[in-house]
Amino acid sequence: MVRDYIAVIQAGGKGTRMKSLTGDRIPKPMLDLNGKPMLQWQIENIMAYGIRDFVVITGYLGETIRECFGDGRTLGVRIRYIEEEEPLGSAGALYFLREMGEQRDFLLVFGDIMFELDWERMLKFHEQKGGLVTLLVHPNAHPYDSDLLELSEDGEITGMDSKENVRNYWYDNCVNAGIYVCKNEILNRFTGICRTDLEKDVLKPMLGTRKIFGYHTPEYVKDAGTPKRFEAVCREQKEGIWKQKCLKYKQKCIFLDRDGTINLYKGLISREEQLVLEDGAAEAVRNINRSGYLAIVVTNQPVVARGLCSIEDVGNIHKKLHTLLGNEGAYLDAVVFCPHHPDRGYPEENPVYKISCSCRKPAIGLIESMTEQFNIDLSQSWMIGDSTVDIQTGVNAGVSTVLVLTGVAGKDGKYPVQPDYVVENLKQAVDLIMDYQK
Repeated sequence: MVRDYIAVIQAGGKGTRMKSLTGDRIPKPMLDLNGKPMLQWQIENIMAYGIRDFVVITGYLGETIRECFGDGRTLGVRIRYIEEEEPLGSAGALYFLREMGEQRDFLLVFGDIMFELDWERMLKFHEQKGGLVTLLVHPNAHPYDSDLLELSEDGEITGMDSKENVRNYWYDNCVNAGIYVCKNEILNRFTGICRTDLEKDVLKPMLGTRKIFGYHTPEYVKDAGTPKRFEAVCREQKEGIWKQKCLKYKQKCIFLDRDGTINLYKGLISREEQLVLEDGAAEAVRNINRSGYLAIVVTNQPVVARGLCSIEDVGNIHKKLHTLLGNEGAYLDAVVFCPHHPDRGYPEENPVYKISCSCRKPAIGLIESMTEQFNIDLSQSWMIGDSTVDIQTGVNAGVSTVLVLTGVAGKDGKYPVQPDYVVENLKQAVDLIMDYQK
């Protein structure tokens, strides 16, 4: 589908962290990544969705970009250039886009972000929300040194926390990926040539105004701005992980139970301090992340229905889970939970949540919602858990099942069901799935 957008790529930085690879020869976006400059990978992914007009912001050694791509005709696109004579921060050069008389809405992408996206989904989200700016947000393997975002239930961005800040609290692994969709009218905020920080000067003043939203996706988006990260994106492109994680294609998923599988079983957990990771859990989730499978937690949390804690309290427990995993280089693509419980008679119970529902395992409402949202192929997916409830959920969903002998170790006796495999713990379960895949 042809879209009436232009794509702006910010390729003007010096890339001092990449000096060992670029030397004084080329700017960072011109580094060869498996036979193509990084910038070309970006252009080709975007143009596949009908966008043919590009503006590349250049600075340091920008002439090498012009010499390589020219006006873009060899790629089947149109490329224009904005040259920063002096560094203008992450957004200052957008003033020149306004001076070009450009009237169309635009994508903004930073030149060291490698991605393979189904842009149709993000653009549809942006158009439905009607905000000025939509940020692509995602979990990553290093949230502790990334800019984090807080989102409302409907996707409005309500808070931003710079990676420069000290974090002495639990947080969602919800990272600003460096990819944006912007309405043209945002250019009215650029009235002169000056150094401008996109987050501090442009985005933060819009918090709470219903003008800035976050599009959450598990697709392949990675910062390639250090030699180690650049090496990783090269390897993952060769392995086909980029394409495999694009939501244009069917996804494989490992659904995970929470209590007794990822974290130690301690009965009903209603306080953050009760959550402690199982040994090897972070390594197991990290291995899922590297494999191309999605890692999604589906968990029953009747603590809400029983009045032991609130929905917000469960959210804080999950923030701790995200933080602990993130500190060890692992992340979950989503965490969804059922707060309901059908049985009445508990002294503190919350009657609002004392209902029968389609989301409480072994019902598969949570799995169905994730399947729709992330285009999951259940026939290629798995369920890992410590109880017969988890195994029955997997059977009901039509996925392969693995019982782990942590937690209740299948001794809950609620369903007469047999798992496909039985292993000691989550690490062994993921290793088994990786071997099966090979």
